[in-house]
Amino acid sequence: MFQTTLCTAFTGPRLMSSGPLPEVALAIARAAGTADPVLVFDDATGRVIDLDLRGSDAEILERLATPAKTPEGRYRPKAGAAPDAGATEDGQRGRGRPKLGVVAREVTLLPRQWEWLAAQPGGASATLRRLVDDARKTVHPRQQRRAAQEAAYRFIHAIAGDLPGYEEATRALFADDRPAMEERIAAWPEDVRAYALRLAFGPSAPPDQDRTTG
Repeated sequence: MFQTTLCTAFTGPRLMSSGPLPEVALAIARAAGTADPVLVFDDATGRVIDLDLRGSDAEILERLATPAKTPEGRYRPKAGAAPDAGATEDGQRGRGRPKLGVVAREVTLLPRQWEWLAAQPGGASATLRRLVDDARKTVHPRQQRRAAQEAAYRFIHAIAGDLPGYEEATRALFADDRPAMEERIAAWPEDVRAYALRLAFGPSAPPDQDRTTG
């Protein structure tokens, strides 16, 4: 089962498909031959997602679920891949099961901090993961706004950099001035405008699901 990484695909300035990554990937593959290049954006970050759409539907889905090698030489799940069901809470791998979803990185702490972690239920790794998850749930509103602005900026930089009012829209975005941004992008294609505002300020209405080019 794939994790529901949500994304949105554009062919040129037109929204092509929106939804879980595997569904969007298959929709793009089935609409091969569109005149404009297709860009897929992560709804959470505004980053472009690179997809390998060669082969059958099964081959595409298999590649999405296959671990990708990181620059450090370790493996991580590709976007949409499920974490390893055989991994225990402290990151230990079940017998005979591949270790997926857990990435090893160096953490430097003071001795007293290691002692405190070691005394927590589940050990140091499980405690660190719980602390990170708790912190993510209590993100400061200012951090949330900044993350939304960065996501919207990545999108408009990738798809609307040549459109009129781009620089003014960017300034309005980081000034958190929605009326000014709406004014600056009023002449942009409807789908581009709607998705940029959705990333920057949250959804006012859900996008059309699985809309493919004819």
